[in-house]
Amino acid sequence: MKNESRIVVGVDIGGTKVAAGLVNAEGEILARNRTPMRTTGAPSNGLAAVSTAISGLFPAPSQHQIAAIGICAPGPLNPKTGVIINPPNLPIWHNYPLAEEMRRVYDVPVRVDNDANAAALAEAKWGAGRAYRNFFYATVGTGIGTGIILDGRIFHGKTGAAGEGGHLGIDINGPLCNCGKRGCIETLAAGPAIARRARQKLSQNPNSVLREMAGGDIQTVTSEMVGKAHAVNDPVAKEVMRETLDLLAYWLGSIIDLLEPDAIVIGGGVSSLLAPFLDEIRERWRGACINPHPLDIPLVLAHYGEDAGIAGAAALCE
Repeated sequence: MKNESRIVVGVDIGGTKVAAGLVNAEGEILARNRTPMRTTGAPSNGLAAVSTAISGLFPAPSQHQIAAIGICAPGPLNPKTGVIINPPNLPIWHNYPLAEEMRRVYDVPVRVDNDANAAALAEAKWGAGRAYRNFFYATVGTGIGTGIILDGRIFHGKTGAAGEGGHLGIDINGPLCNCGKRGCIETLAAGPAIARRARQKLSQNPNSVLREMAGGDIQTVTSEMVGKAHAVNDPVAKEVMRETLDLLAYWLGSIIDLLEPDAIVIGGGVSSLLAPFLDEIRERWRGACINPHPLDIPLVLAHYGEDAGIAGAAALCE
């Protein structure tokens, strides 16, 4: 029988910060703390930054009563062993046994996974995915991360590397992605790609309201500006969003043909921009997949916003 009063620590590690939270059995975040991540020097410096973030959750050291610790960390990593392999934005850790080191310090169970997998699990346990046994989760922000939930559990694949849906290529001649491939959906439809497409179109459309929003400097245009400009029927923003929706629908149509999930859940920083267009994306599935019933698959917004990493990390602690 589960202890409904059980409190776990969720830790979200990024290239510049560590966010930690206390999370109860209902997925509520009871306390939060945020500290800078240390990315240079000895590997123990990074561990010290994580410990500092956790310590800040408690008024006094004697009040450390942790049932378990879950950690979202940048990949590549091994979720079975908790080893951080070689993350580009965390050079301080190379084949670093993070889970083992955390267990040594805190003497509690520790689980480690990547942020998209963990966020998907949080949605399965406490959020927008609770009603579905199988769903596909995508977080659209600076990049596109994805997770696959099957029977309420993360699908990791053979080595733990499954679920990298953001790096499915949809254009072999497309732009070069940071992963080394061309035409990944991440490099075509994530936040920076939306902004880049708008900047390119502004050179031929000098009267767009986007130029005014950017103070005349089109290099400062962001995906958020595109959304605001679309709301006032700016033609450049409308064209950019039409192309973005086409790309996302084509990609998700392939996901439907591959997995036929019960639902698709969308989160991440760009999800607020996409929120008004979810029905339009679904309508585009009619020509984007061979599945005979694509409109039977809901496309819903994630429950967790900025706290997705903390909640996701906590969700790893079964």
